[in-house]
Amino acid sequence: MEDIKVRVGQQIREARKAKGLTLKEAGRIVGVAESTFSLYEKGKQNLTLETLQKIADAFGAKFDTAFK
Repeated sequence: MEDIKVRVGQQIREARKAKGLTLKEAGRIVGVAESTFSLYEKGKQNLTLETLQKIADAFGAKFDTAFK
């Protein structure tokens, strides 16, 4: 089973690239360092729900939680 942090990180990376943003720009928008944002994308840094919402808002994406 793939680690959920890695899956979420991949989704964050895809959303950032779709917006045409660099890691530095995305970090600035969300309020974290470029290196921290990179760790989010690599699935090596835990994210709070609040941070996930900030990222979704910054990218104009919908953050949805669901148990399936």
